[in-house]
Amino acid sequence: MTDNQTVQAYTDAWTQSIESISELVAPLPADAWNRATECPGWSVRDVVSHVIAFESELLGDPRPIHSLPSDLRHVTDEFTRYMELPVDKRRCHTSPEMTGELEYTIIRRSRALRTARHEPTDLVRWPAGPFTRDIPYHELLRLRVFDVWVHEQDLRRALGEPGNLDSAAALIARDHLVAGLPKVVAKLAGAPAGSTVGFDVTGPVEFLRTVRVDGTGHGTVDDSISLAPDVQFTLGWETYVRLACGRGRPGPVKAEGDEELAARILANFAVTP
Repeated sequence: MTDNQTVQAYTDAWTQSIESISELVAPLPADAWNRATECPGWSVRDVVSHVIAFESELLGDPRPIHSLPSDLRHVTDEFTRYMELPVDKRRCHTSPEMTGELEYTIIRRSRALRTARHEPTDLVRWPAGPFTRDIPYHELLRLRVFDVWVHEQDLRRALGEPGNLDSAAALIARDHLVAGLPKVVAKLAGAPAGSTVGFDVTGPVEFLRTVRVDGTGHGTVDDSISLAPDVQFTLGWETYVRLACGRGRPGPVKAEGDEELAARILANFAVTP
């Protein structure tokens, strides 16, 4: 695809996923908004608040003036504090207020995306507290697809409404998560030079990937098959997503080979903040 086609593909995937969130929460009774999700410390309301807040900030809306409580255990650093502030601000909002603001935000953001004059490689602001930086426009869109889809899945699991595990956004999320595997294996898990680690993922999104650690300790990932990897993982797609996003205790993971290395990889699997 050309760069402009990639931008359109990201925009379409974002639209499908965020509209799915809107459809999912629109009929919820008031008590369902307080249901816990696997996103640490966040309820259904909080996840929706985060989606609203981030898209609003990209629209140029000012951040709310608000003091956070001091007893939020999942707020551990400046990044989580930055993300938590607009979420906590909305914890008193009613379900009609939440659905109304979400729908309005989607309308505004969709219009902004349709009328945007950015070239794919133009640098734009990525608002993330201490990690705020300028990134290419196409990368911002890709990251928004990933974030919205992951939170869509948080909501679906919490509400018992599975779906969209193989959507266009899911495939974009797959590529984003797979790109983090070399860091997980080589850096965080400390796999020794010369190691190979295979990942056989099954389910709605299937793929085979191998991480190879070279003589300098640098990891790379490809879709070739290693005949005798040091560790071979076999797991379902949803389990892979939950592991890579630090969500709860996922389903079964089959690990063959070096047990100690496998345990280190699983302990460091999360690639999201």
